[in-house]
Amino acid sequence: MKKVQQGFTLIELMIVVAIIGILAAIAIPAYQDYIARSQVTRVVGELSALKTATEELLMRGQTPATAAELGYNTSNLLTAAPTVTFAADGSGSIVGTLGTNASAAVAGATVTIARDAAGTWTCTVDGSGAGSWKASYVPAGCTNS
Repeated sequence: MKKVQQGFTLIELMIVVAIIGILAAIAIPAYQDYIARSQVTRVVGELSALKTATEELLMRGQTPATAAELGYNTSNLLTAAPTVTFAADGSGSIVGTLGTNASAAVAGATVTIARDAAGTWTCTVDGSGAGSWKASYVPAGCTNS
C-alpha cells in the first residue's frame, strides 16, 4: 500500500518562516528608502513646476512674492506653502520644507530651487534638519548641501 503524505513537518515550516523573515529584514528597509527618495523627488517636481510661472512674471517685469501668485496648490508633503523670494534682477529662490505626511527619514529636509540673475536654475536639498537623512535621497539634478 502507498503511504499518503499528511502535511509538512515542523522543520519544513520553520525553514519557510526563517526564509520569509530574512527576506522581510532586507526588503522593509529597502522599501522605506525607496519611499523617502520618491517623496524628495516629488517635492522637487512640485517646486520645479513653479519655475515656468516665475519666468513668465519676470519677463513681464514683475517679481513674484508668494507661492499662490505662481499657482501653487497645497502639498501633503510640505509643512507650509513654499517661501518665494525674488529680487528685481531676477535672482531668487523657491524653498519648501518637507514635513506633515513625509517619511520620518526626510521630514525637516529643505528643498531650494534657486535662480541667478542670468536665468540659470539650480536645485539644492539640505537634509541636515531631517531625521535619518541619507545622501542617496537627493534626486538627479540636485545637489546635497
